[in-house]
Amino acid sequence: MARRVKQPLSEADAFLTKYIDQTLANTGKIGWSSEEVTGMVQEVMKRFLERCLESEMDFHLKNGEIVPVSKEAKDEPEPVNKRNGTSSKTVITDNAQVRIEVPRDRLSSFEPISVPKYERHLKGLDDKIISMYARGMSNREISAHMKEIYGVGVSAEFISRVTDEVLEDVRAWRSRPLQDFYPVVFFDALRVKVKNGNTITPKALYLALAVRADGSREVLGMWLSDNEGAAYWTSVFNEIKARGCNDILIAVTDGLKGMTKAIETVYPKTIHQTCIVHLLRNSTAFVSYKDLKGVMSQLKGIYGAADAEEARNRLEDFAESTLGKRYSVIKGMWLNQWEQVIPLFNFPPEIRKLIYTTNSIEALNRSIRKVIKTRTMFPTDDSVYKLVFLAIKNATKDWNKSVFRWRQAMLQFVVMFGDRFKQG
Repeated sequence: MARRVKQPLSEADAFLTKYIDQTLANTGKIGWSSEEVTGMVQEVMKRFLERCLESEMDFHLKNGEIVPVSKEAKDEPEPVNKRNGTSSKTVITDNAQVRIEVPRDRLSSFEPISVPKYERHLKGLDDKIISMYARGMSNREISAHMKEIYGVGVSAEFISRVTDEVLEDVRAWRSRPLQDFYPVVFFDALRVKVKNGNTITPKALYLALAVRADGSREVLGMWLSDNEGAAYWTSVFNEIKARGCNDILIAVTDGLKGMTKAIETVYPKTIHQTCIVHLLRNSTAFVSYKDLKGVMSQLKGIYGAADAEEARNRLEDFAESTLGKRYSVIKGMWLNQWEQVIPLFNFPPEIRKLIYTTNSIEALNRSIRKVIKTRTMFPTDDSVYKLVFLAIKNATKDWNKSVFRWRQAMLQFVVMFGDRFKQG
């Protein structure tokens, strides 16, 4: 194995190494406590920022603009700008809170770059705050954490202002252009509570997760509402279409009200498939444990049938069985959604495995729930969008693979949908 050649230190690295060596040598100490290290870091940061500001002031006084003499005062001498002392300012950095002296000029025309006017923190701190917020920590928890770990005192109000900067990204993401078509789109909902005046309103946060033609996944958007129905879902689909999506081959949902009618209105060619797994959960929610295995075995035979006719016969057989009569409500639950159950039987196994469940979006929902579970309620709708958007970014950053066995499914899509399946 070739020996690695040690790269020479850069000028900056060499300078810092020499400075640190000299500092340690001058103290004559064997070891430093964590408090001493923190104090040294704060002092270095203070000196560095002040030296940057002094350099900027030197440049400004040499090259800065001079306020011209007014026409009414032609005899007055041209004003000369010069230093006018300093003012103290506390700055929050990534690792410390330091108090620095900011130079001033007589004409108040100095606009520093290192520490801009009115700025009380350096931007690197924002990333730390947003990262903690995205993992479900509350504003007060973040404030306590910053104080404990970094020795930096930031208020909950300050943290709120920092995280509010994310809202611009949220709005851009929610209105971004979409692809022309998607083979499969899964729709599901999360339940949250939002403060509305003096009351707390339960709301549903709807998510749409799409599978692209290449098998990769994309979250199309999120919508918050305290009601649902055909009119509501029609507006959602109209928005998706306005953003550029002209066709969806299959939409998979979990019994959302008004969904079928909305799909028929905006995307009349789209097939609406109900989530079989959710239907199974609802069917067995009231089944006793001793009967659960037997009921599940017979229901599995229904959705595993070769075609819709065989599935209907197996449903009738279940209804006539001892377990079917004991839990007669199950047959009605399946028949109420039968029109959205039977599209499954038009597809080969490769596509059935993809669309019989909304597990793809359920996995995303689990990641989001981990983040929002500590929130008993949200103060505003924007606070919901803000936190869920950050949770989605974290959950989807490793989405670089296609869905399982997509190539086999894609070949079936091409055969079954022809020109509607657009590759590349």
